[in-house]
Amino acid sequence: MRSTGTLLLAALALCSLPAAARDYCNESTDLPPTVNFRVDNDLFGQQDQGYSNGVMLTLVSPNLKDYTGDPCLPRLARWINRHLAAVTPEGFEQQNMVVSFAHGIFTPTDASRRDVIPDDRPYAGVLLASLGYNARNGDHLRTTQLQFGIVGPSALGKQVQNEVHKITGGEKFEGWDNQLRDEPVFRIVHERMRRFAPEQDGIWSWDAVSHYGGTLGTLTTYANAGGELRFGRYLPNDFGSTPLRPAGENTAPTGSRIPPDVLGFHMFLTTDARWVLRDITLDGNTFKDSHSVDKRAFVGEYGYGLAFMYGRWKFALARYHSTREFDGQKERPVFGSFTISRTF
Repeated sequence: MRSTGTLLLAALALCSLPAAARDYCNESTDLPPTVNFRVDNDLFGQQDQGYSNGVMLTLVSPNLKDYTGDPCLPRLARWINRHLAAVTPEGFEQQNMVVSFAHGIFTPTDASRRDVIPDDRPYAGVLLASLGYNARNGDHLRTTQLQFGIVGPSALGKQVQNEVHKITGGEKFEGWDNQLRDEPVFRIVHERMRRFAPEQDGIWSWDAVSHYGGTLGTLTTYANAGGELRFGRYLPNDFGSTPLRPAGENTAPTGSRIPPDVLGFHMFLTTDARWVLRDITLDGNTFKDSHSVDKRAFVGEYGYGLAFMYGRWKFALARYHSTREFDGQKERPVFGSFTISRTF
């Protein structure tokens, strides 16, 4: 897809700034460039079904003066942003750009069956690339993401799962011949967040972050709202630690950094409720006949985890529990997530 190729070029460009530009960006901002790598897997929840596995690589820009002229962005990224003026915010105190690539695998419960399982979800592989734009004023943040990709055999869900299970000794899933057919997908993601952080003395503190928003597109369409509560040592001045939020886990503009050579850590508890109108991994292909199930319109989720920060590194461990996503689902989904981040 041409759009996905353009996003890949933008990501490579973000990683290839001239040395002088990198030095300028590191010295002129309190949020240097960051790389995040995240792995999700339901084995952390003692399951092997539903959202079975996911990986995401995220490249985060420094705080930017604007999206079209700031030298902290390479020329290609500035050129792309000039053509996306409708979604690039202006007039904010802090703002940054995020490029990410994600792969997800969805499977039914019974790995041994080769036929279509009518009362269980379809097999699906999803490959996505996205551009994200975060904008902050004080304790308020808005984030918008444009995501493009493909669902179906070309997303290589079968191949990735087989190789992972070969390494880990997991059971081989036999029904991949019934997966969703190839289809390009897109969605727009938008959320508004607010941080509540009372004045507190000392290195220990707590805060709360609320969010609301939704998605629109052929991949998913839903409205959502929820919140996150955090407590810990040297709590970051950002908008949440849960890796699943569009502006969570080391991607949103921050107002401060912890001192060097000091260990910071905190616990977090997050909740989210969604009113789902469409989910291609449950509803099936948009324009072709495929397996589908009767999804539930309202889905709730909660998660909890720990985050650790030291020097340029940050690590986050989380576990998520969800209500049933479709009629007849045998177990409530549970999966874990691990994220490693480094600033440059």
